[in-house]
Amino acid sequence: MPSIFNYGIDTLTIKTVLDIASGTTQGILNESAVSRINASSDCVKQIVADHKTVYGINTGFGILANTKISDADTITLQHKILQSHSVGVGDPVSEEIAKLMMITKVHALAQGYSGAQLSTLQRIIWHIEHNIIPVVPEKGSVGASGDLAPLSHLFLPLIGLGSCYYKGKLRPTAEVFQQEKVGPITLGPKEGLALINGTQFILSFAVKAVQRMHNCLEAADIIGAMSLEALTGTKAPFDERLHQLRPYAGNQLVAKRLRHLLSDSAIMDSHLDCGRVQDPYSLRCMPQVHGASRNAWLHLKSLTSIELNSVTDNPIVFGADDTISGGNFHGQPLALALDYNCFAAAEIGNISDRRCYLLLEGKWGLPMLLMKDVGLNSGFMIPQYTTAALVTENKTLCFPASADSIPTSLGQEDHVSMGSISGRKLNRVLDNLEFIMAIELMSACQAIEFRAPLKSSAILESAHDYVRRFVGFAEEDRIFANDINAITQIIRDFSFVEQVNAFARDKGMKLSEGFEDFSIS
Repeated sequence: MPSIFNYGIDTLTIKTVLDIASGTTQGILNESAVSRINASSDCVKQIVADHKTVYGINTGFGILANTKISDADTITLQHKILQSHSVGVGDPVSEEIAKLMMITKVHALAQGYSGAQLSTLQRIIWHIEHNIIPVVPEKGSVGASGDLAPLSHLFLPLIGLGSCYYKGKLRPTAEVFQQEKVGPITLGPKEGLALINGTQFILSFAVKAVQRMHNCLEAADIIGAMSLEALTGTKAPFDERLHQLRPYAGNQLVAKRLRHLLSDSAIMDSHLDCGRVQDPYSLRCMPQVHGASRNAWLHLKSLTSIELNSVTDNPIVFGADDTISGGNFHGQPLALALDYNCFAAAEIGNISDRRCYLLLEGKWGLPMLLMKDVGLNSGFMIPQYTTAALVTENKTLCFPASADSIPTSLGQEDHVSMGSISGRKLNRVLDNLEFIMAIELMSACQAIEFRAPLKSSAILESAHDYVRRFVGFAEEDRIFANDINAITQIIRDFSFVEQVNAFARDKGMKLSEGFEDFSIS
């Protein structure tokens, strides 16, 4: 049986929202949430009945805020806003992102400050539970006044419009409803605005980025340790005393993980008196570089956790006589953090590429290009071209979208966050980072075999053995793209990190003990 999450009542975590999307947790509306929802909806009905002028209930939107709407047209207004604001373009977002958008919107509306009807939330939950996911174009949001365009497309199916993914195919909503024997719903006053005025598009990309970047950071420590072993580097720079003198939490965590990963390594013990004084920065400074990216990630996780439990539409309904038009829809709090996490993720790729380069130089007992017969064979020369290309592409993606703002709505909405672009861009950087790390992992596994019969630590040997289930040692050139894609997949599906973590737990190793804030929760 799936565990239960109470929308609008319980605290939504990153792990929980992902679990609801995957179906391992079920989100429900309990009696307390239903009471809040109905009370808020009743407030809106009272506002209409009392002929009070409240933005978005009986006025136009944006620059049209001073245009009064008749009582008779308040329902039509909410349908029209979904149609007029559905201006998204480009490829559809993934089904998972669209599902996360629906889950996070239900949680925000169920807190009882938005005037949404219970029947509307129940229909959204029906979409979630039946995996009938609306099609949402990826471009068109400026990240203030909420993610208007993508959220409009997300909720077009409520009124029978738009398209959905249904049983593995993209189908018009009308056909899906006919198949399921359901009909469109009628939105009440303010509901259309409440549905589209919020940050759920930015937030859903942030949730995925937090999950994916955490996996990349965990993998980076393991892969970096394998490269260090292959290059007969020293673990002295990871000494706990050193990092107590500059006690950034991320740095200390990485140093601790590296100490564990390298413990009881025969390769490490074999060169204790080799005479090398210092390793290159990409080996020696892993705690400082990986750690800085972890610190940035921790801030993004913290902000994302706040946003998951926030009410981000406008106006906010505190009562029939107490509504406030504010700016909770503005995406700036997440936009800034998403942008600088682009830098943080890109830097993990930068340092990974440098280690790839070191592995190819033919120094410290390794063959040049990681192959004995080069000339006829190019060895691992060209995969590093790919990391160089991907690193540079990531640099071009590091321009902060939030540094720009273009006025909209004839100047009424004169400062916008562009956080929707920041969120999409960070996930593109992570796409490239997963490929970069796969190439380093492929190279490190090749290199470490030249240290035989010496063995690395038990945990790194287990990581090497797991990779070898998918990609073998290269005696000569082959189509390395196949190897890269295979290894990228085990990074991307989290199985590489999960395998290593499971081995560590079985051996009683606690790689991240004392740093629980850096876990996904």
